[in-house]
Amino acid sequence: MPSSITRYQQWIEQEIKKQQYGKEPASLYEPIRYLMGLGGKRLRPMLTLLAYSLYKPDVKNVVRYAVAVEAFHNFTLMHDDIMDKAPLRRGKATVHKKWNVNTAILSGDVMLVKVYEMFLSVENDKLKRILKAFNTCAAEVCEGQQWDMEFETKPTVTEDQYLNMIRLKTAVLLGFSLELGAILAGADEKECRALRQFGTNIGIGFQLKDDLLDAYADPKKFGKQVGGDIMSNKKTFLLIKALENARGKHKAELQQWLLAKKFKKDEKIAAVKSIYDALDIRVLTERKVNQYFKKGFTQLKTLQGSAEALQRLNAFTEALIGRQS
Repeated sequence: MPSSITRYQQWIEQEIKKQQYGKEPASLYEPIRYLMGLGGKRLRPMLTLLAYSLYKPDVKNVVRYAVAVEAFHNFTLMHDDIMDKAPLRRGKATVHKKWNVNTAILSGDVMLVKVYEMFLSVENDKLKRILKAFNTCAAEVCEGQQWDMEFETKPTVTEDQYLNMIRLKTAVLLGFSLELGAILAGADEKECRALRQFGTNIGIGFQLKDDLLDAYADPKKFGKQVGGDIMSNKKTFLLIKALENARGKHKAELQQWLLAKKFKKDEKIAAVKSIYDALDIRVLTERKVNQYFKKGFTQLKTLQGSAEALQRLNAFTEALIGRQS
């Protein structure tokens, strides 16, 4: 018999395949089906189902709403890819490359409309609460993306500013995914809040770990090029802490690499990493990652749901924390 996680994954994929989003013109709706069909971890809908299962066993009844969260996540990716001029998404052509920019903007717009449509069949007593929480989350995701873009040209970014940006851009959607499951199951406000905080703290931890993996992952296990953030001077937690702590020759050398227009990729990555190592940046980042994970799991311990479902959510999160890609 398949495990609950496997079963939930199957239900999510079946629901994604079932959703058509619309028919005509085909060029408006086909990009949505294309992007949703590219796969991915399906982390957000899984968290919704795991949260729901803490309080109720009839998980299959809420798969549609879990997939609405995945549709929203993919809407943000469609528009992010345009802003980033990204050619690939999950190893395939991005929507604006496969079609064109205007189509990708419009398809993303209608995708967001369809998310609201998917929520409309929620019982009336829960709908207003869900839409209020979703609207807050959706606005925050946009705020986070705007901050991220502004940081590209900002001469200095503080640790607090960076942590707030990743909380908004990435983490709050994980928090909402869990909160949604709890609201749908009729959990009280205290439980919903604890799940939202758990997701948000874990989400910040995940992003910080991504920053770390980009510099230090095993290239055979990492899903993208190691050192990509270093090459593009991306203001990650590691670079922010290095700029904050560097003195003397380390400061001069780091600035030299940040200003360099021509360089050998491997040489720059190795040089910047050696500065990180000298400044204990890896240790500092690991400490911050663990701080947020610990904060999240502390929230999990306060929950009143089914012990078996709680163990499942715990194990699923632990497995994600241990990943290398």
